[in-house]
Amino acid sequence: MNLEIRFLEATEAASHLDALVELLRDSVDNGASVGFLPPLETAEARAYWEGVIADLGPTSRSLAVATVDGRIAGTAQLVSAGKANARHRAEVSKVLVHSAFRRRGLGAALMRAIEERARELRKSTLVLDTLEGEPSEQLYLSLGWIRVGVIPQYAEHNGALEGTVVYYKLLGGAGR
Repeated sequence: MNLEIRFLEATEAASHLDALVELLRDSVDNGASVGFLPPLETAEARAYWEGVIADLGPTSRSLAVATVDGRIAGTAQLVSAGKANARHRAEVSKVLVHSAFRRRGLGAALMRAIEERARELRKSTLVLDTLEGEPSEQLYLSLGWIRVGVIPQYAEHNGALEGTVVYYKLLGGAGR
């Protein structure tokens, strides 16, 4: 397996729009709780990625892409907080791994790349959330993320309202 993690600028991300759409649809349709309900329509996935691509930039959003043998197999995003008193903070979002590539270390590699990008951007406080009970919880804990707590009945998933777990990580020495 030839794994590469890199960050895409808007133009390059746009050139991979179809692959990003397919990744999001695969993730949602295979149970990922990332803000969409299955079955995810192509048009909805495309509109989402077009919005992400329009927002890409060092002061707003970074997009990490994992490729395996040249195929997009996963993504993660670092979204900077937009408030003046929050320039040290960012949210990690849409950590997606295609179902054909799960349990191979892509999620961990994406998270390490996102944390390194956060340090480069002088972000010292990172936050994220994930559906309670998902395998991603073990990933985040294994990478040193701290579990804050659960917000019950936060997201619809498989026809029920499920809790989301909030995590944070402090990146020593990265802040202003």
